[in-house]
Amino acid sequence: MNHDLHIMPPEAPLAMPEQDFGAAFRDADAPEARQAQGVTGWRFMAFVPALIATLGLLWLMQDWFSDEGISVIEGALLALISFNFFWIAFTVSTVSIGLISLSRQAPTSRPSKPEPLNVALVMPVYNEVPWYVLGNARSMLEELRARGGVHRYAMFILSDTRDDAIAAQEQASVEALRASLMPGTELYYRRRPQNTDRKVGNIADWVSRWGGAYQAMLVLDADSLMTGRAIARLTDALARDPGAGLIQSFPQLTGAQSVFARMQQFANGVYGAALAEGVARWCGQEGNYWGHNAIIRTAAFANCAGLPRLRTFRGKEQLIMSHDFVEAGLLRRAGWSVRFLPRIRGSYEETPPTLIDHVLRDRRWCQGNLQHLNLLGARGFRSISRFHLFHGAIGYLMSPIWFALLVMWALIGQGEDASVLHYFRPDNPLFPQWPQMTEGRHVLIIVLMYAMLLVPKLMGAAALPLTGARYTEFGGGWRFTLSFVSEVILSVIYAPILMVQQMIAVFRTMLGLQKGWSPQARDGGTYGLKTLAMCHALETISGLVLTTGIIAGLVSVWLAPIALSLALAIPLSALSGVTAKTARNLLGLREDFREPAIAQAARHYRTELKSLLDNNSSATPAE
Repeated sequence: MNHDLHIMPPEAPLAMPEQDFGAAFRDADAPEARQAQGVTGWRFMAFVPALIATLGLLWLMQDWFSDEGISVIEGALLALISFNFFWIAFTVSTVSIGLISLSRQAPTSRPSKPEPLNVALVMPVYNEVPWYVLGNARSMLEELRARGGVHRYAMFILSDTRDDAIAAQEQASVEALRASLMPGTELYYRRRPQNTDRKVGNIADWVSRWGGAYQAMLVLDADSLMTGRAIARLTDALARDPGAGLIQSFPQLTGAQSVFARMQQFANGVYGAALAEGVARWCGQEGNYWGHNAIIRTAAFANCAGLPRLRTFRGKEQLIMSHDFVEAGLLRRAGWSVRFLPRIRGSYEETPPTLIDHVLRDRRWCQGNLQHLNLLGARGFRSISRFHLFHGAIGYLMSPIWFALLVMWALIGQGEDASVLHYFRPDNPLFPQWPQMTEGRHVLIIVLMYAMLLVPKLMGAAALPLTGARYTEFGGGWRFTLSFVSEVILSVIYAPILMVQQMIAVFRTMLGLQKGWSPQARDGGTYGLKTLAMCHALETISGLVLTTGIIAGLVSVWLAPIALSLALAIPLSALSGVTAKTARNLLGLREDFREPAIAQAARHYRTELKSLLDNNSSATPAE
């Protein structure tokens, strides 16, 4: 292609200086952000019960081992268990305060009329399916046009596509879409010659060249979908709060067809509301940013969130990959509030359809989140911003910890005589003796730890009516119960596999094997036996070894569910992509019975645009 399509408004430059992590910064334009009412109490309710529960578990378990004191390995084992348990308990306490918050009647007030804003809907794309992206874009533009209102919106497709064939389809799709839009609807497009700094550079390029004309930008992913009402509510919230630098919506999953995707969408739609409400309460004005479906004050972002290269522990400069957490921290550092409004409905995204697609995405996220450990000492960051950075990294580091616990438990066995270690050095006091699981209190503690993983799901399901939803929307009470049980079973089955894969992701990042972003497979891949076997070799071998140990009486029978899941990782991975009617029957979704109008419109526009491009392509004579 000799000339790239370039349809953009006149440039309105806005300076976006790089920030210095070694110096605190306050934006002179940021008004004093008032802390959310009662946030101290919410934080107490989130953190303190989790800490007390962890200390209680530690007290109960400290007498499991030798009466002669706790050895080095026993101490390490207790520390790992306690550390993991704290995050489980923290999730339970977060869901609990979400349940309390949802049960309270929201205060009624007559909001003031918002100041009109110029808003850019910014959609960065990279080698995406063009009619998919443009179908979503059209559905949002049509809803906004039909809704009207005081704000003005313009859609920007910001292409970093490197494949010339995809770029040609992309540009043909833009021209076809522009020809079909109603007069006055603004749709712009540009393709960068070089995708310098990936998505970070793509957004920064738009801000520095066109951002001065727009008071706000709503950042979208290629699979983002938002109703006109949701976009308007986010815009109104920003317009009414002069201290807000960023307001994040709660994206709900949509479009799931496969077993794995439906499991994820059911969990997000049923359990997510209470968890999101709890997070919003203890975050207050110091929330987080997930990189999309959020509205941002453009000038504040330009002044405060320009990202420098990050110097690694080895002294090399590296692009910040998971930029969103860092940008939220920089905005808050500068004095702007970062809010999370989970009660805004109509914000959607999609989820990977297979286990392997999920793993590939997770490896990229792991690389970005582990980078955040380098920023925990950055000057001026608020404590909650540091917690967000730490929490994101811990979400991945917990998997190697869980795996270490699994290995230690397997080696310790079912007591001194059955321990694998007994055959090597039975008299070494460093080696711990796992308690016999015949004593009631020992069994009770293990059952309690397993139950803590289920409690947030039960509480989330109980909170569903508080969000305005009804169990009948899932096809009736019995259908909902079947879906709930199916999701719990599937999540238990896939959890050990995901644990091993996240551990692999951590080591790939530490060894420098993970090389950054690649476009997500929106429709998923079809993977052969060789690919499945290569991807899940470690899980399969681990599972077979554990199973053999259990049969031989060397490994605790309590590990049987984990062993079975790992041993069957290959067939379970193949199952994850199944889209048969059985998947729909086992995991019924609300969208099966009442699909959002915006999703129907997006699917229609995608099909229409693809058909139009196919017809144009067949009508063009070959050169």
